Amino acid sequence: MPRQLSRRIPLADLHCHLGGAVTPAVMWGIAHSQGIRLPTKDYWEFRDIITASPRRGHSFDGYLALFHWTELIQSSPLAVERSVYEVIGGAYRKNNVTTTELRFNPMKRNRGGEQDLDHIIAAALRGMDRAVLEYPIKPGLIFCLDRDFAFGLNEIIVEKAITWRDRGIVGIDIAGPESASFRASDYRNLFQRARQMGLGITVHVGEAGPVEEIADVIEQLEPDRIGHGVKAAYDARTMGMLRERGIVLEICPTSNLQTEVVSSWEEFRWIFDQFRANDVRYAISTDGPEMLRTYIRDELASLGRLGILSYEEQVQAAETSLAASFVAKVGAVPAVPIIEPATRQQVEREEG
Repeated sequence: MPRQLSRRIPLADLHCHLGGAVTPAVMWGIAHSQGIRLPTKDYWEFRDIITASPRRGHSFDGYLALFHWTELIQSSPLAVERSVYEVIGGAYRKNNVTTTELRFNPMKRNRGGEQDLDHIIAAALRGMDRAVLEYPIKPGLIFCLDRDFAFGLNEIIVEKAITWRDRGIVGIDIAGPESASFRASDYRNLFQRARQMGLGITVHVGEAGPVEEIADVIEQLEPDRIGHGVKAAYDARTMGMLRERGIVLEICPTSNLQTEVVSSWEEFRWIFDQFRANDVRYAISTDGPEMLRTYIRDELASLGRLGILSYEEQVQAAETSLAASFVAKVGAVPAVPIIEPATRQQVEREEG
């Protein structure tokens, strides 16, 4: 068996959606405690409804549809607090993830304005605070804008991120399905304001949309990181832009296979070959560990087992994740230090 990372090596998960990261058992309990009428009274059927499975098939739109019930169940302050607490604490217990950047759209948790947005945000931060009290971790929250939202709604989300940045909101993102009305140029000034206020910038791009969109997003929004971005491997100019600007790609292998953005592990092998040849930096993330039934160490182990990433490259990806985290950027919480060479050598001796 190929060598695997020691569980003593701390990891960071930079791309993790709240709607895909809470275990089905906890989601079931939250739903019942709030009196939400679920489409089934059978727990196992419920689990299948909110998780990816071969029976349901693979597609980008199909994956996004899984979030319907998870976002509905999480739509209250109590539900958000419990969800954030469970995800951050669970990631540490299961995988020694000491830096979790958990992203979500607060407007998709306030029942269309029925709940107060600041109460939702404060609840998320309480959940994060509870986890920090219990575990030696450095988490942060990222607010997701939505391509389908009107600009005014997305602007409110950014302003909320700025308002709460000193409490643990570390960045903003744009996610959601491809939209004909979305133009990155419309958000240039808004993202510049967020950057000036110390927030990190990441954008979902290079996943379902055309490869040309990546370069446009880089030029217009100047992101620190890009969510997914696997299609960049097919365009030399885009690869050059990523290298020159030091942009880190948040690669989520199982997610990209589930959505058929990447057709196979063999295609992933080629994609990582292109990253390697062009000195493009990347982090390995989960996207939605419970929804996809995978964890960050599973992702790294699969890449190692298939010979796509060497042990040294897995360690480098782990270090890149910690170094690229937004957690220290806004000064809310100090970042976990990168693994020092001496520490790495000590771990290797203990493993050997």
